[in-house]
Amino acid sequence: MPFEAIPARSTLAAMRIYDGSPRQDFEEVLRSIGAHLDEAGMREILLLETEDGFLVQGLAIEGTGTWSEAMALVKKSTLVLRDDEISTFMDEATAHRGEGKSQDPDKYQSALRVIGRYLDERRPRDIFFFEQDGAYVLRLLLTHQTGTRHELIEFTRDDIAEMVARAPALRTTTGLQARLGATPPPSTRG
Repeated sequence: MPFEAIPARSTLAAMRIYDGSPRQDFEEVLRSIGAHLDEAGMREILLLETEDGFLVQGLAIEGTGTWSEAMALVKKSTLVLRDDEISTFMDEATAHRGEGKSQDPDKYQSALRVIGRYLDERRPRDIFFFEQDGAYVLRLLLTHQTGTRHELIEFTRDDIAEMVARAPALRTTTGLQARLGATPPPSTRG
């Protein structure tokens, strides 16, 4: 069977297959949230999945000084991101694809994307994580044959950097086919 492109989702209404199912496509959802957090200048984030989206807390820097962030006001900020808002973030990101790399700093967009990819492989029923200085601690609610239990996972700053460096190779057609279990097209070489 030849590889066929998967149609893009324009809304997150399809994120949950049925009530109580694991969220689908964490990679794209968290990447979109990460881009929003980068744009907002957030740091030291905490992310909690809710029934209809995510709660994100972090430190926001306001009024940077001329020579040091020490001159800036650091304030705790809380964002409630509902699925419809995240859908808008995803649609905006899709519209800007192919325009070249943004000049905005990319801290959370890449890091949350690779964490999302990890989550898509694990298929948790619920997630919570926090970041401190580029390292992440995740608490996942996983369902196994023996029941449901929480699991803790830690990613160091170096782990995240390595995952980000490997990510482009995983987004190739062959990588996508492997994730979907599809048979790759026959080689065109003779």
